[in-house]
Amino acid sequence: MAELLIVYHSRTGGSRQMAEAAHDAARAEADSRLLRADEAGPDDLLRADGYLFCAPENLAAISGVMKDFFDRCYYPVLGRIEGRAYAQMICAGSDGANAARQIARIAQGWRLKPVQEALIVCTHAQTPEAILAPKTIPQDDLTACEELGQALAAGLAMGAF
Repeated sequence: MAELLIVYHSRTGGSRQMAEAAHDAARAEADSRLLRADEAGPDDLLRADGYLFCAPENLAAISGVMKDFFDRCYYPVLGRIEGRAYAQMICAGSDGANAARQIARIAQGWRLKPVQEALIVCTHAQTPEAILAPKTIPQDDLTACEELGQALAAGLAMGAF
């Protein structure tokens, strides 16, 4: 059975909710593993058939913990996961575009195959208080995360990716 690996980082809960929604929906279609970025490593990437990366936007970039995951894993799997499918979700306070570009660039270096544009959920958190506050992702956005997780897992299970 195909395996989807979902790697995420979350400090205020937004990215975690998004990743959990995708994971719950993906499990109906394929084996889906949900790992925090600080727990995931090269062996997890090598074991999976496809990936969903979910990160918060921090200061117009991916979070440091998510960057650390990519730093720890990049060279150990380089040349060993080429052609595998991936998608990404960003929990952003503003636009999330730069964080999405960062992940896309890393995935391009690994020669991963993007299966859709980044799903960016904007919380509009702009003050220090709002940025640091626990997040509650609206159901419409969680539904989009579920649909992405399910579609990615189904594509892996059918061999479409």
